[in-house]
Amino acid sequence: MTNFSNSEKKIILNHSVKKMKNMLLSGDITSEELVNIHADQIDKFDSKTNAVCTFSLDFALDNARKIDKTKDYNKPLSGIPILIKDLNKTAGIRTTMGSRIYKDFIPDEDDLVVKKIKKSGALILGKSNTPEFGAGSHTFNDVFKTTYNPFDLSKTAGGSSGGAGVALAMRMVPIAQGSDMGGSLRNPAAWNNVVGFRTSIGTIPQLPADITYNMMSVNGPMARNVEDLSILLSCMAGYDNRIGNSINESSERFLDLKLPDPKNIKIAFSHNLGIYPVSKDIKEAFGNSIEIFSKLGFEMEESFPNLENVDNIFQTYRAYTFANAHKEHIVKNRDLMKETLIWNVEKGLELKATDLSLAESQRSIVDQNIAEFFEKYDYLVLPSTSVLPFDKNIEYVEEIDGVKLETYIDWMGLCYAITATGCPSISIPGGFIKGLPTGIQIVGKKLDDLNVLRIAKIFEQETNFYKIKPKIINEGE
Repeated sequence: MTNFSNSEKKIILNHSVKKMKNMLLSGDITSEELVNIHADQIDKFDSKTNAVCTFSLDFALDNARKIDKTKDYNKPLSGIPILIKDLNKTAGIRTTMGSRIYKDFIPDEDDLVVKKIKKSGALILGKSNTPEFGAGSHTFNDVFKTTYNPFDLSKTAGGSSGGAGVALAMRMVPIAQGSDMGGSLRNPAAWNNVVGFRTSIGTIPQLPADITYNMMSVNGPMARNVEDLSILLSCMAGYDNRIGNSINESSERFLDLKLPDPKNIKIAFSHNLGIYPVSKDIKEAFGNSIEIFSKLGFEMEESFPNLENVDNIFQTYRAYTFANAHKEHIVKNRDLMKETLIWNVEKGLELKATDLSLAESQRSIVDQNIAEFFEKYDYLVLPSTSVLPFDKNIEYVEEIDGVKLETYIDWMGLCYAITATGCPSISIPGGFIKGLPTGIQIVGKKLDDLNVLRIAKIFEQETNFYKIKPKIINEGE
C-alpha cells in the first residue's frame, strides 16, 4: 500500500478517469487506495453538502480488492469509483427513490444500467441524493433532506440528479450516473459546474420499464469533463433487443472525440427559444458564451426552431408517465407523497385518450419543424437554466423577473422543450455570474450524439471552466 501525502491525494482527486486508469495499470495506485481516497473526501465534505444519501464503502472496497488481487484493470472503468442515483435499483444497497414509501428498501437485483456499469469495472461507492421520485429540479426529500450547492451552501444544487452533480464538483467521485426527463441531468450539471448529457432516446437501454417505447426519460452520464463523460457513456450505451427503440450501433463510437473544424459549422443560438422568461443574469452569462463560440470560428446566427405547443406536449406526457408510475402509490401512500408530485400524478390520471392523441399530433409537428430547422443549422445553443441557483429553502421558482409561472416545472422550459424534440443535448460549464456557475446546452440533430460531444469538447478546451472548484474544498484543505 502506498502512503500518499495529503497533497498527492488532492492531485489524484482532480485527475481525469484516463489518468486514474493509467495509474492503476502502471501500479502507481491500487483500486482500494483510489476508493479510500474518494471515501475520505466524502467523509470530509458530505456533512456540508449532503450529496451522498447511502454510503456503501464496504461494498466498494470488497470489489476493489478483487480487482487488485486479479490485476484486472483492463475493463474501461476498472477500479474507478462511481455513484448511482437513488432512483435506480442497486442489489444489496438501499434504494429509496427519495421517498418515505421506500426508505428501507434494499433491492435484490440491479437495474440494467447498473449492471452495465458494474460490467465496466466501476466501483459503486454509494447512492446520490435525489428529490422524491425524481420530481422537480431541486434536490430535497423527507428521507435525506436537502442537498446544498457547493459554490454557495445557501443555494439549491438543482435536480433531480443534484447529489450526483455536487459529488462531482466536490471531487467525491470522478463520474456519476444520473437520469433526465425535463432537465435532471442538465440542470444540476449547470449549477455544479460539471457536465451532464441527455442522450437520444434508445442510446442507453432502460430496464425494468413499464413503457419500453418511452420517449421522455433517459439514464445518462455525468462527469467533470467531456472525455470522462464519453468513457462512462460508452459503458452505459448499447443495443438491447428487448427495447423497441434501442439504437443498434457500437457504444465505442463515443470514445472518438476527433474535433471538427469550427469554420465549417453553423450554430443557431437563442437565450429563450422565443418562448420562456430568462433572468438578466443568465442572459449575461449566455452572451459571454456566444462570444466564445464566435471567437472559436463557428458561424453563429440568432435563431430558434418553431416549438409551438411544446409545453402541452411535455406536460401531457410527463403527467401520463407519472400516473403510470405512481397510480398505486397515490392510492396506498398518498400521505407520504409531496404535494407537487400528487398534483402531477392526478393530472395524469385525469387525462383522456383525446388529450394524448392531441399531444402526439402536436409532437409530430414539432418533429417536422426541428428536422427543417436542422437542415439550415448544425447545432442549437441555449442556456441550461432560466435562472441562477435559488434559495435552498424555496421548493421551486414561481417568478422570473416579474413573470409569474403556473406550475412547479415551468421554470425548466429551456430543458424540457428540448426533451420534447427528442434531440440529444449536453450541458457544459458556461462560466460564473455572481460567484455561481451557469451552463449552456448544445443540442444536436436526432441521433447525432457523438458530434454533440465533439462540439462540447471544443468549447470546454477553450474555456476550462470545469477546472474551477468550489471554495469550500480549498477551505477544507
